[in-house]
Amino acid sequence: MYKQILVPIDLSDLELAKPAIATAVSMARQSNSTLRLVNVLPLTPVMLAEYVPPDFEAQQRKAAEDALAIISKEVGLEASRVSATVRQGGVHQEILEEAKAIHADLIVMSSHRPQKPGLRTYFLGSNAGHVVRYAKCSVLVVRNPV
Repeated sequence: MYKQILVPIDLSDLELAKPAIATAVSMARQSNSTLRLVNVLPLTPVMLAEYVPPDFEAQQRKAAEDALAIISKEVGLEASRVSATVRQGGVHQEILEEAKAIHADLIVMSSHRPQKPGLRTYFLGSNAGHVVRYAKCSVLVVRNPV
């Protein structure tokens, strides 16, 4: 059914990502598809650049790649069916770009109820909402029970 499943992961909140990872792994097993994990690092604001070490972004990228490598090994699929990447930029833009780059059939992502629900983000978090609206492939949003 699906060939390539993309799973965006926020490494700062792995508990939020676990239901989406579990769902994506289950779907990958059923359809013999591959799984692509992606983490998006924010751009360092120019005004903060002088206060962080020169290799700050490289350190962040390395830490994210290491964390994704651990998650990739723990998902329970063969190594040949799991890959991971780290992108940098706006979260929903980079998720959509990665989906386009790998020709994803499905994006499986977690969403949480916003702390201060407004009209725009009442049903989905803002990043999940943007991905759902603008993705060229199917999107499955796995809601956290909280």
